[in-house]
Amino acid sequence: MMTVTLYQPVGMEELHDIKAADWRAFPPHDSERPIFRPVTSEAFAAELAQTWNAAHTSYRRGYIVRFEVSKVFLDAYENKVSGTPGHEEYWIPPEDLSLLNAAIQGQITVAGTFAGHDAEYRKLNETHA
Repeated sequence: MMTVTLYQPVGMEELHDIKAADWRAFPPHDSERPIFRPVTSEAFAAELAQTWNAAHTSYRRGYIVRFEVSKVFLDAYENKVSGTPGHEEYWIPPEDLSLLNAAIQGQITVAGTFAGHDAEYRKLNETHA
């Protein structure tokens, strides 16, 4: 089965929810931003984690998670460019999040973290097998 590697910037609470799901599913998305928007580039995910999660949360941490999704599932969604070339993302509506979770191949892994809005990106490769 062909897969596509995607990245998602997450905060500390969301990371705890992913861990509680045995690193296999994303929790329901924030009601303020209901569309789940995984991105195709780790660099873009890092930019989002730094400018949003690490800058605008009380705990000042942002994480990048990496996951593989069935290409057959993802083909049903448009790959959108978010402003700048190379900033590509998929828009998954909230009612399809359970379908996305079912299409994840393997486990969600932590690819990196930011601590504080001005901190450098620290690459990680945390697998949870």
